[in-house]
Amino acid sequence: MGSFFYILILYIEFNIKTLMKKILLIISSLIFCYCSNFNNSKSNLQGQNPNIVIIFMDDLGFGDILNFGAIDYQTPNLEKLANQGMTFTNFYSAQAVCSASRAALLTGCYPNRIGIKGALFPQSKVGLNENEVTIAEMLKEKGYTTAIFGKWHLGHQEKFLPLNHGFDNYLGIPYSNDMWPVDYDGNQIKDESNWKKKAYPQLPLIKDFEKIDEIRDLNDQAKLTTLITEESVKFINKNNDNPFFLYIPHPMPHVPIAVSDKFKGKSRQGLYGDLMMEIDWSVGEIVKALEKNNIENNTLIIFSSDNGPWLNYGNHAGSTGGLREGKGTSFEGGQRVPTIMKWPDMIPLGSLSNQMASTIDLYPTIANLVSAELPKHLIDGIDITSILKGDKESSPRDHFYFYYGDNNLEAVRKDNWKLVLPHKSRSYKNVLPGDNGYPGPYSQIQVEYSLYDLRRDPGEEYDVKELYPNVVSELEKLVEKARKDLGDNLTGRIGENRREPGFSNADED
Repeated sequence: MGSFFYILILYIEFNIKTLMKKILLIISSLIFCYCSNFNNSKSNLQGQNPNIVIIFMDDLGFGDILNFGAIDYQTPNLEKLANQGMTFTNFYSAQAVCSASRAALLTGCYPNRIGIKGALFPQSKVGLNENEVTIAEMLKEKGYTTAIFGKWHLGHQEKFLPLNHGFDNYLGIPYSNDMWPVDYDGNQIKDESNWKKKAYPQLPLIKDFEKIDEIRDLNDQAKLTTLITEESVKFINKNNDNPFFLYIPHPMPHVPIAVSDKFKGKSRQGLYGDLMMEIDWSVGEIVKALEKNNIENNTLIIFSSDNGPWLNYGNHAGSTGGLREGKGTSFEGGQRVPTIMKWPDMIPLGSLSNQMASTIDLYPTIANLVSAELPKHLIDGIDITSILKGDKESSPRDHFYFYYGDNNLEAVRKDNWKLVLPHKSRSYKNVLPGDNGYPGPYSQIQVEYSLYDLRRDPGEEYDVKELYPNVVSELEKLVEKARKDLGDNLTGRIGENRREPGFSNADED
């Protein structure tokens, strides 16, 4: 009997010790987690500014990634980015064309305010004015290292190149990847009378200020996405212990499109689907580099596009997801772009924003996040930090102007109402698109004065101005405000607050 009690006592003592060890282990874990969170919070409080990564696609349509309706190819990394961040369903490029949209992104201004219009060509003598302050310049003042890998398109002369606008590193092409003396079949043009042969030099690959190579065929184009991705990963690895701004303006899916061997023939949608899978891979590599360097939680990733798809290229163009028209128009398919933002330290996981926002809003938002001063000159962006924090009741952007061409005011949106003003426009309707890299024609239409309720009619099919005259009157007040401020060539108005672009010297190329 005595031995039984002795064994029982030993058993109880053993279990008590085991239980105490478990309790101590749990307490230790809680203390560790608390300290870790405290240290992370402390580092942020002490001014650990977030890294900023902007991935800016070229001619990507609203319906071109899985979360916005893409079919016949997979974009798992973009889907993951959306599931871990915020998806924007009412996000606009500032204008539906290359150079204008990029100028807006980097300066927080409508591009017509700063004199940048359309797409700058190799013969262009203008570029981004040195007096404009870019996101890169703002962030350098806060101690950031800055880089751009991809398409610049804000002036190809040396005075306009990225290193003269706040970037420490640049590798990429100076303008669009179709501005080269190469035919639609991918072969160099030999006919000296061909307009492309006369208009375009060989497409240069530039590092900082120097041309280091030429993009001469589709095989060279196929290397661009991988090259840009590898350079971006190297930059992240090199700058993992200091805040950085990484701008990745991919040259594609702007035509001509091409993919590396590792993605050729991988999708059911053909070459465009293959390219989208490679772009998705690129996003995944960027995120992996951030994770590897333990800086993912303090990095704001922004994925968006410069405008909608170039629809007359048919199977080499993207999808608007049902929105009206495409690139080069002020309809929704031209300017509403798929946008995802992720920052675990602020943005709620898997969140959705239906609030109106634009690329011009990135500048003041980033300035707020890093406690930087805004430029002394006028900008048009609105701080959308409250949206990033998940405030669904917040609507910082009250209205948005749709300008195109040479300062033509073509529409204005307020809340879910869009007033479209009379203008001539390209159209992709009633004409057949091209195929396999060849373009189809545009049609030309006269757009009539009309009002659309974008909540019920995102395809802009039903003009309801007769039903809502009070809404029309309210929007007309915004039209008058825009014409006074920025001008409107369609009505002969001269704006009071426009600035000049930069001009190259006569002896510069």
